[in-house]
Amino acid sequence: MRDMLKDIEEGAHLSDPDPVRRAQIQMRTPLPKRFYRQAGVAQDADRFAVRLDGKPVRTPGRNLLSLPTEAAAKLIVDEFEAQVEVIDPVTMPALRLANTAIDGVASDPQAVLEDILRFAASDMLCYRADGPQGLIERQNTHWDKILDWAQSAIGARLNLAEGVMHVEQPRESIAVLGAWLARRNDAFRLASLHVMTSLTGSALLALAVEAHELDADEAWLAAHVDEDWQIEHWGQDAEAVARRSQRHRDFRAAVNLLQAL
Repeated sequence: MRDMLKDIEEGAHLSDPDPVRRAQIQMRTPLPKRFYRQAGVAQDADRFAVRLDGKPVRTPGRNLLSLPTEAAAKLIVDEFEAQVEVIDPVTMPALRLANTAIDGVASDPQAVLEDILRFAASDMLCYRADGPQGLIERQNTHWDKILDWAQSAIGARLNLAEGVMHVEQPRESIAVLGAWLARRNDAFRLASLHVMTSLTGSALLALAVEAHELDADEAWLAAHVDEDWQIEHWGQDAEAVARRSQRHRDFRAAVNLLQAL
């Protein structure tokens, strides 16, 4: 299921998952021209369908591109409207995420829920550095409050470890996290949480954003404590900057969709 979601989230039409390589390929492969004059939303019963020049849009799986709220559908309409001469799917993360929800998650939401739980069982926030002291303090500052929230709000007490040695989490804590997720058994919500989890390496950060315990910027900063420490001391190259920028765009799209539901 994780491999399938990864394929759908990245888009089967994308030439390469790496944004730098993708840009290089797209310089050689022309993107499709914008063929529509206007994008819009049309309500159909309790759903909101994306329309191009009044015509329905289909997902790669040939399902109707419709969302549960007008605000969510408007996110995709805005992406279509932002295309100028050509249609670049790299710049349309909300569309890719909606396709993920409709073509992938809706058919087996339990598998996606369990995949998020697998991240929680080895959540990044539980694995702490044994040095230097500055990094330890930074991890404590950004991560401890989320673990405290998970225990007080959800009832999930998680064990910590130093380094990369696996630490077993209490079964009852994983169970209550599973029950918490089960109450969010909606394809679009689960798809958003899955993207946020996989991009940050932390299910707890994704759940904290959904619960308004953190905003998107705070969660993104917390997810990159280790990486930012390395950058401060060793720098980074242009490809790393491009990859992080693409991941950040996808993360923000997931947060925006979650908030629009």
